[in-house]
Amino acid sequence: MTELLREVIGDVLRTARTEQGRTLREVSDAARVSLGYLSEVERGRKEASSELLSSICDALDVRLSRVLTDAGERMARREQANVAHIDAATKVVIPQPVSMAVA
Repeated sequence: MTELLREVIGDVLRTARTEQGRTLREVSDAARVSLGYLSEVERGRKEASSELLSSICDALDVRLSRVLTDAGERMARREQANVAHIDAATKVVIPQPVSMAVA
């Protein structure tokens, strides 16, 4: 099953926060969002508006464009891995059309 964009963005935000050694409380206070809501966003349970994403990124001192780029790259890698897995599992052979010449 394909991951939802909100799940991948949440994972990118959580990674940024934990790499900085910051708590949910610290970031939620700085972003002016409830701790519970930020937790839901990080877990991919809630889809953050562009305004909220911007506020969270400001609190993390991370560019919104970087978060979106990272999320897009992660999704592309996962989708590619899924395609490769399906290709390897199915090994579908597509027959080539046979040309029939009429004499």
